[in-house]
Amino acid sequence: MKLTQLIYLPFWYLKNVIFKKHGPLQTVLFITDYCNLRCKHCFEMGHACTMQKSYEKIKEELQDCYRMGSRIVDFEGGEPTLWREKDEQTGKVRDVNDLIDLAKEIGFFSCTVTTNAQTDFSWVKADLIWMSLDGYKEYHDAVRGEGAFEKLDHNARIYAEKNGSQKLGANIAINKINRDSVADTLRYVKESPFIQSIAVNFHTPYPGTEEVMLSHEEKCKVIDEVIALKKQHYPIQNSISGLKMMKIRGFKKNCWVSNFIITDGTRFKTCPGETLGICDDCGFCMAGEMYCVMHLKIDTLLSGMKLRL
Repeated sequence: MKLTQLIYLPFWYLKNVIFKKHGPLQTVLFITDYCNLRCKHCFEMGHACTMQKSYEKIKEELQDCYRMGSRIVDFEGGEPTLWREKDEQTGKVRDVNDLIDLAKEIGFFSCTVTTNAQTDFSWVKADLIWMSLDGYKEYHDAVRGEGAFEKLDHNARIYAEKNGSQKLGANIAINKINRDSVADTLRYVKESPFIQSIAVNFHTPYPGTEEVMLSHEEKCKVIDEVIALKKQHYPIQNSISGLKMMKIRGFKKNCWVSNFIITDGTRFKTCPGETLGICDDCGFCMAGEMYCVMHLKIDTLLSGMKLRL
C-alpha cells in the first residue's frame, strides 16, 4: 500500500468516526446472480441466473462509491468469475479482471473477489481472493453439492502454484449442517500450503434460510472453540476481540463502514440485513470486527492491517 493510501485511513477515521459522517470505506458490489451452484444456505436471489450488470453500470456505481469515500471493493455474485460482457467496439470479451482494472483506475486501493472455487480462478488478479469453504470434505458438499470440496481443493492448488498463497483466503459460514466440521475445516486451512487464512462467519437468516441458523447459545459455544484454536495459532483472520463481540446479541453495529449495491442496482448505505430487521441474529463477523475497529482494539487493528496491507 502506498504512503498516500496509508495517510487516507486516519483521515477517513477522523471524518467518518470522530465527526460521524458515516461514509463507507468498503463497497460490496454484486455484479451478477449467475451461479454454478445452488447452496442450501443461500437465499433464492443469490443464484437466480437472471441478470448481470453492464460494464458501464458498474463503472457508474464504482465512481459514485469512490466519491462517497470508499477505497476497497469486493466483487460478489452469484459467482463473480462468471461475469462476462462483449465490448461492442473492440469485440473483446470483458471479465472480472477488467472490473478490477477499472476500479484501480478510479482510485480504489484494494479489490477482492469472492468465489466458490468450482472452476479455475488462477487467472483472477484481485488483491485478495476469498474462497467460500463451508466445511471439510463431505460437510462442504452437504452445503454446496457433491464434489464441490474436491474441486475447491484442486483449484486452490492451481491458484497457489501460479500466484502463491499470499492472496488466497477462505471464509466459512457456520450453520446447522457444518457445525460439527468447524475444527476439521480450520485444521485443513492450517495444514494447507495453498490457503493463507480463514475468516469465520455464521449463517445469517435471510428469508427462506432461517432453518439452518444456529441458536445463539450454540453460536457462543462455537465462538469459544474458535477462540481456543486462534490462541493455538490457527490462521484465523478474525480477531479475538471481534469474535467476543459476536457473543453479545444486539450490540450496536457500525455496518455503515460498508455500503452494498446488489445485482438489480438497489443501493444500501449499510448491510441489507438492517432493512430486513435481522441484525440481532447477524452472523457476519465483520460486524464484530468493525465495532472493535471503531473502539480501537489493538488486536483487531493489527488483524485488519495484516489482511489489507
